[in-house]
Amino acid sequence: MYIRLVYSKESETISFAASELKYYLSKITNSIVFVDDSTIQHSTIALELFPDSQKHSDTDDEYHIEVSKGNGHIYGSNSRSVLLGIYKYLTLLGCRFLRPGKAYEYLPMLSSTEDLDICCHEKAENKYRGVCIEGADCPENIFEFIDWLPKLGFNTFFLQFELPYAFLNLWYSHKNNPMLSAEEFSLEKAAEISLLIDKELQKRSLKHHRVGHGWTCSVLNQNTLGWVEADNTLDKSQLPLTALVNGERGFFGGIPINTNLCYSNPDVVESFAEKVVAYAKKHPEVDYLHVWLADAANNHCECENCQKSIPTDLYVRILNRIDALLTEKKLKTKIVFLIYEELLWAPQKEEILNPDRFVMMFAPISRTFKKSYQMPKELPASPAYVRNKITLPVNLEENLSFLSQWQKTFNGECFDYDYPLGRAHYGDMGYVHISKIIYDDIKYLKALHLDGYISCQELRAFLPNGLPNYVMGKCLFGTTQTFEELAEEYFSAAYGENWKIYYQYLSQVSALCDCDYFNGKGPRENKTVQENMMKLKEVLLRFKKNQETFPATHPSAITDIFCKHLDYHNEYCILLANALYYLAGGEQENTQKAWKDFHDFICSHELDFQKALDVYRVIEVSTNYAGFPVIGG
Repeated sequence: MYIRLVYSKESETISFAASELKYYLSKITNSIVFVDDSTIQHSTIALELFPDSQKHSDTDDEYHIEVSKGNGHIYGSNSRSVLLGIYKYLTLLGCRFLRPGKAYEYLPMLSSTEDLDICCHEKAENKYRGVCIEGADCPENIFEFIDWLPKLGFNTFFLQFELPYAFLNLWYSHKNNPMLSAEEFSLEKAAEISLLIDKELQKRSLKHHRVGHGWTCSVLNQNTLGWVEADNTLDKSQLPLTALVNGERGFFGGIPINTNLCYSNPDVVESFAEKVVAYAKKHPEVDYLHVWLADAANNHCECENCQKSIPTDLYVRILNRIDALLTEKKLKTKIVFLIYEELLWAPQKEEILNPDRFVMMFAPISRTFKKSYQMPKELPASPAYVRNKITLPVNLEENLSFLSQWQKTFNGECFDYDYPLGRAHYGDMGYVHISKIIYDDIKYLKALHLDGYISCQELRAFLPNGLPNYVMGKCLFGTTQTFEELAEEYFSAAYGENWKIYYQYLSQVSALCDCDYFNGKGPRENKTVQENMMKLKEVLLRFKKNQETFPATHPSAITDIFCKHLDYHNEYCILLANALYYLAGGEQENTQKAWKDFHDFICSHELDFQKALDVYRVIEVSTNYAGFPVIGG
């Protein structure tokens, strides 16, 4: 069959969608030849915007797929929606995009052109559907992840800071892995990679979120590259701009990005606002500019003027000033503000004057991941704000109480900025529990009056597999599938005919793990955790022993690669469970030895499984939160 694709070549994203459709259809069927010559007898598939596309918002995704006997169309509400429609069409044909990178895609072989017939119409349930970069990443990790996002229905990528230097440098320096030598890396190289990232986002018309923390550094003329020490000391004119804490002004812990400012100081307000507006003007490619304060709690200014207002009121004044300057310069950039740490407390005196400019971001970083969101019949009262003596809420009800108070003062758009794949996932070695938490959280967003979800996470979170992000993308766009149906869809593609064995095994692993314990919540000596780690080692060793007895299956490249990762994962879990067993039992000497065994194992295998496990990050979380000792450099 000859098929001609009809589309507007003026749209980079629709042109890319056409190339993707050609690539994948050529992979899954031998009966199609794509032609550009209209004189050859052919079928036609049109890739276009809806006829009334001018009525559709660029931020709302909707598509209609109708293909029969090689003829038809894939319409979208915008160019990104056409691309999403292409990937949905391929998914309905049986393609499964299981992890970033083409090596992790399951592609069926269709025997008949009739198998190409599809009719489907869908509209995204959530406006904000994205991922924010964390961890140590090489450029390929970032590019492959961006390529993967629309295949699952995501529409957003958030690149923290002005440049992604911090995340790239963590990889090139091989921090936390003494078995790899540091590689040269520079700001210039980071800037080059940043431009390439921008192009990849633009190619797919993904919504571009940027910056977040770092504005406080800009006011002090310090670098905004991440959690690093100061470039230089503060001069006499800069020192009064910093927060007065315990009678002193200066950098908090020596780290500019963790340092709050004297937000009642008019010079701070004006400089802060001008820095934001200058960036917005210089970077029209950024759709959503995040404006946050310092990345540390309990270091807000204690000067007389600042103490007249809670930090949130001072924050809102800055936001309103930013809006006024943006309006004056006729800039339409959306500003994302943050509910986080001290800013969880809703303003008492101030209010956002132009809600249409702003999007509120609820960031419950201290929450539990033992259970998912639920709205109780009655929310508890939020504790009174006490300057520099706050305790971050762990239980979900208290977190939701803060959100509810904010929603009474701000009626604009709001999304959940959440952390299941930031730290807690290392505590769920099977990835089934954390995937179910993600499923339930997203299904509950509407009840919380939230317009979506951005995951703050490592881009290398695929050990044992990519089920958490797979579930996340599917649920954010909207699905009627149960969690179990999504898990079957994923596991059957990744593990083949024996998928139930692997799903049951990883479910057992998850059931014995504790995300919160690994994330530093509760005392380190924990009898229940210790007992469960002993049981977990038995499960892991039994699976390892029984693998040879599994029913014979038809081998494939995709199942081979996922099972290879599972073999590595099994040894990874045995060593980590052993270390956690001793940690929870308070056996310091044995903990140190067992942790070193695990540490050396993952460091020695990092290059073999680089795309699956972020060695820097798992060690950083293990030492800073779980309580394991620091080993080497």
